Amino acid sequence: MPQRVEPRILRAGLGVLWVAVKAEPRIFGLSVAASGLYAVTTVGSAWVLGDVTQQVVLPAFRTGHATAGALTAGALAIIAVAFFKALGVAGRRFYAGLMQYRLQATYRRAVTRQYLRLPLAWHHQHPTGQLLSNANADVEAVWAPIAPLPMAVGVVFMLVIAAVSMLATDVWIAAVGFLIFPAVALLNVVYQRRLSPLAARAQQLRAEVSEVAHESFEGGLVVKTLGREDLETARFAERANELRDANVAVGRVRGLFDPMLEALPNLGVLAVLLIGSIRLEHGAITSGDLVHVAYLFTLLAWPIRALGWVLAEVPRSVVGWERVRGVLDATGSLPFGQASLEGPAAAALEVRDVRFGYGEGDVLHDVSFTVQPGRTTAVVGPTGSGKSTLTALLVRLVDPAAGLVLLDGVDARDVRRGGLAETAALVPQETYLFDDTVRGNVTLGAELTDEEVWEALRAAQADGFVAALPSGLDTELGERGTTLSGGQRQRLALARALVRQPRLLVLDDATSSVDPQVEARILKGLRESTASVVVVAYRRATITLADEVVYVQHGRVLDRGTHEELLDRSGGYRDLVTAYEVDSLTRGVSRTVSLNGAGNATSQRKEGAR
Repeated sequence: MPQRVEPRILRAGLGVLWVAVKAEPRIFGLSVAASGLYAVTTVGSAWVLGDVTQQVVLPAFRTGHATAGALTAGALAIIAVAFFKALGVAGRRFYAGLMQYRLQATYRRAVTRQYLRLPLAWHHQHPTGQLLSNANADVEAVWAPIAPLPMAVGVVFMLVIAAVSMLATDVWIAAVGFLIFPAVALLNVVYQRRLSPLAARAQQLRAEVSEVAHESFEGGLVVKTLGREDLETARFAERANELRDANVAVGRVRGLFDPMLEALPNLGVLAVLLIGSIRLEHGAITSGDLVHVAYLFTLLAWPIRALGWVLAEVPRSVVGWERVRGVLDATGSLPFGQASLEGPAAAALEVRDVRFGYGEGDVLHDVSFTVQPGRTTAVVGPTGSGKSTLTALLVRLVDPAAGLVLLDGVDARDVRRGGLAETAALVPQETYLFDDTVRGNVTLGAELTDEEVWEALRAAQADGFVAALPSGLDTELGERGTTLSGGQRQRLALARALVRQPRLLVLDDATSSVDPQVEARILKGLRESTASVVVVAYRRATITLADEVVYVQHGRVLDRGTHEELLDRSGGYRDLVTAYEVDSLTRGVSRTVSLNGAGNATSQRKEGAR
């Protein structure tokens, strides 16, 4: 199996590198040119050292003195070669790093744009930890071979020059190089085959560890309140230990092959000295030739490793590329049309025969209703009846499998990009606040005046508690708004929607944590606004404020009408909306009896004491 898989990985890795070259041809060309300069000067430094040995050092030993001109010439030659070699090293590293970081930034932006483009249904199928890993660790892994790539290309050029130089020096010494260099290449291939599956496994485990960590952070409140810290720690430790073991396995392979790759060129040096001394004794070469070739081998020992570095990173690069391409090639985007929904008045909404489902089975079945401009419609139904899914369809977070959602008679799918967000706003069940100021959480970067922000806060009944905060609009709320209560967070989320003056406002149980009196004032204010309102409601006080009620159950609209009409003719609706009141009344009576009983017992004890 590895013999079949690894050539595929190598070919795929070369394909990834070709993508990088096509993406940044100019920077890659400059880095390779600098690497070529380094290659030439590396071989040149060996030649210069050999020539200085032959022309300056040996004559000085024979005569007992050296001329100033010869020493100066030799020193200048060595310094000049070292200068251009340093220039090549600096240029290669600078442009290789620039290319790597540009590619990482480009693909991080591409992945992020794709996340924003893909519909919510796609995100429901992929864990958040995996998505974070795709945008970070996987992108880094894809372009990890870029840093050593220009050097590896320069090394190939260097080996060609070195081979020609050694052949020009002596055929027998060149034979040593022709044995050592292929041996290094073969060892690198074996290295890559052993490392490939281990690196792929480690890369997968990085994503799994990220996913578990993200879940732990997101569910921190649940973990703390239910005392599940030990269990969550054990769950994370299990994945972390697997990642540790995978990285240790990768390290073992590298620990085995790295010394071998280091030793081969050094063995070549010993072989060159052995054969070269014999050839020198027979007068076939000079001492300068021997120094030239031996020093050349010592210089090549490290650059040749660049080939191994590239090959060692190829498996991780291929795995990362496949995971990143899985995001970039994902389908299911929401296409946009060219229609506009501009208008100062409230929007008219029509839901016509809408059907939608997640995977197998439909959640909504042929749902139809209308909302007249400026009217408030309450969507009422038991848990799991599809109300939240319906709200997502109204603002086009997802598209229906069948049917139409029409705003002012325009199909939502025909609206231009950004047009629906300018017309409709959704306040979801789960309120999310950023680690920012009150102003930042309301405006979300929009160019709005403080007066507009305060007006929205007043409409959401949030101006009172915001004014009481230490810095008012400039108060930092902390991550997820942890410094606020649930009702305060919901009111800020509502203000965030209202400040954009939507023509259609959709509230998905967005006032469930708000005091009933405050909620009544909010909804009364919304009725007087210029927006059409669709509110998912549970409280009877909220429902009675609506102009019309849509009663849904099992994803179907069972009845429509005013609250009073549905109470008269729909037993299911009547049971649903009065269940909370009956339960509250029952608990209130039980509490009263309990208190009265406790009071009577207390009186009896006092009477006995007397």
